Amino acid sequence: MSDILTRDLVVASGRATTRDEAIREAGELLASSGAVTAQYVDAMAERERTVSTYMGNYLAIPHGTNAAKEAIVRSALCLIRYDEPIDWAGNPVRVVVGIAGVNDEHLGILGKIAVIFADEDEVRRVLAATTADELYDLVQRVNT
Repeated sequence: MSDILTRDLVVASGRATTRDEAIREAGELLASSGAVTAQYVDAMAERERTVSTYMGNYLAIPHGTNAAKEAIVRSALCLIRYDEPIDWAGNPVRVVVGIAGVNDEHLGILGKIAVIFADEDEVRRVLAATTADELYDLVQRVNT
């Protein structure tokens, strides 16, 4: 199995300034890598309208609806860090992790991300990272 997180799917300084822009930015990153189709990007926005993907500790994990499973080509995740917090329905978000999982692989991926972001020292390191290489090194263990 290939890595679900590759260096090209890590962005150290995202462009988005709103929640909807951040979801689209993450979705387009997944789509440009060939992991999902454009339909999945729309499904990520649709999911957010029904259930917030805010997870705490400056983290949001947008992902598509169950109905969009056929729009996933392969399991992947992307990570985008923002210099300034994005208002995520009243919560500050500085890290967006977009997830696409074939079958139920997204559950394992979510678990690995949750372990990293449950540790406040790890969160501080992620927020302080200034390059995509630093970020990748901090979170690449999701590939194991």
